[in-house]
Amino acid sequence: MTTSPPRTTALRRSRTSSGQVRGRVRARALAAAAMLVLMVGSVVLSAQSAAAATTPGRALWVWSWTDAGSVVQLAQNRGVSTLFVAVPVDLPTSADLPKVRDLVAQARAAGLRVDALGGDPGWVDNPTWAVDHWVRPTVAAGLFTGLHVDVEPWTTAAWTTRQSAMVSAYLTLLDRIVSASTGRSVEADIPFWFNQVKAGKRSTLDRETMRRVSAVTVMAYRNTAAGTDGTLALAAAELASAASLGKPVRLGQETTYLGPDPTEVKQTFFGQTLSRMNDQLAQVDAGASAYATYAGIAVHDATGYAAMAP
Repeated sequence: MTTSPPRTTALRRSRTSSGQVRGRVRARALAAAAMLVLMVGSVVLSAQSAAAATTPGRALWVWSWTDAGSVVQLAQNRGVSTLFVAVPVDLPTSADLPKVRDLVAQARAAGLRVDALGGDPGWVDNPTWAVDHWVRPTVAAGLFTGLHVDVEPWTTAAWTTRQSAMVSAYLTLLDRIVSASTGRSVEADIPFWFNQVKAGKRSTLDRETMRRVSAVTVMAYRNTAAGTDGTLALAAAELASAASLGKPVRLGQETTYLGPDPTEVKQTFFGQTLSRMNDQLAQVDAGASAYATYAGIAVHDATGYAAMAP
């Protein structure tokens, strides 16, 4: 009677056993490798998500358009999350209502925020008209998240002859707009030099504007980020004021043609490549992010931005 398996059988079992061990080792190694890939992928995705979450936002002025889909596509391609869309007076009864509604609908479907854009220097002298014919009708249309006003009182002759009165009237206008906005955010465009304009005995126009509105966009138009005449240097005082008051602040950048004079050329990226502009904007983001309430860049405007070469 054989009490042990034949040698060939024993060898076969030994080889089978060894193969099973090697197979288990290999399987464990593959599982470990797969787990490592998943872990690395998770870390990379987390890092990408964190970077996306901390990248300052982009906004875009849209003064005119013919095709809503093209505007939305431009915003998506360029990383824009907020549109400032021009709204005519008396919107609910305006012939432009369907056009505005179409753009807003397509933008919202794409996940974009849409604020109503409006303003005129004449509003300063007639705030009641501005409220009755623009603010209240725009709010009543129910299409917009917030209001974005671009009044620019400094473009009037009265700014030179009676600046103090104009400053007071401008601030009164902002108070009226905010009061009529029924709780919607109100963001105002201001120039980088408002910190040099007195508002009352102890304050400046940048700070008094910020105290009244939800946020500001500083028009610090330069096609270079660094240097004594670059965007960051021009906007530093306004960035500091906004941070001290806890108000979000964007920095405006220009892409349209302003003229041939060197003082005009340096204010816009018109005629330059999108690649160079993006490089400068990245530097602006990096420098301005040192201020706690920096909210990103606003590009002026959709037409100029769309026309830029790669």
